[in-house]
Amino acid sequence: MRDLSTPGHLPNRRPDRRAEHPGWLPRQRRGTTPQMIGRYPDFDVLETAEHWDEATRKVVLARLDPPGPLRFFTADEQPTARSFCDTVLAQDCEPRIPVLEMVDTKLADGKLDGYQYADMPDDRDTWRLTLRGLDETARESDAATFADAPDEVREDIIDRFAHAKLSGGTWEQLNVSRAWSVCMRMVLSAFYSHPWAWNEIGFGGPAYPRGFMRMGGLGVLEPYESPGAYNTDPARDGDQ
Repeated sequence: MRDLSTPGHLPNRRPDRRAEHPGWLPRQRRGTTPQMIGRYPDFDVLETAEHWDEATRKVVLARLDPPGPLRFFTADEQPTARSFCDTVLAQDCEPRIPVLEMVDTKLADGKLDGYQYADMPDDRDTWRLTLRGLDETARESDAATFADAPDEVREDIIDRFAHAKLSGGTWEQLNVSRAWSVCMRMVLSAFYSHPWAWNEIGFGGPAYPRGFMRMGGLGVLEPYESPGAYNTDPARDGDQ
């Protein structure tokens, strides 16, 4: 297993500031995680589903249903939208959490977040403009679309997007920093609402009506929780 005693495995501590493929994480042995790797290989949150109230159980388990066809994104937009979601989440092989389908459902149903930046268009328009801008930027690197660009080109575009360093063309119609916030808010909300993501981070799921037993502080596990494969704290170690 990879030595995690130093923070050198973190992207910001690598010379090129790029993340390496997380092949050093152990394979998942119980339950499902994105790409079947994770820090908690013997944890499956669904084993606690019997302790959830019926309404909660119904909502959570429905997230495991096969996703339906996309309704918001057009056929031309779908490849770029999918590549964007996969790239920002580093989901590069199966199983994947169907984030694009979850975002698409939210946009198609108009179930938005209840607020909008004053200097930004409707979130649905923001997504369409963002996808158009990603394709335009990819063409500067001789790719037909963002989805057709090599991994390193897509990652570079995403890095520039995250730091609001994209301009020209469609980007001039957006506050680029806020566009990143709008898109990532939906992407991350979808990803971390899924039980597979809970397995990946060791989250025990809904605590109602079961509640908590162990109130002794950090590092004290509930009976249904599983210890991680290693004890390194990426946030703490990244500051060393």
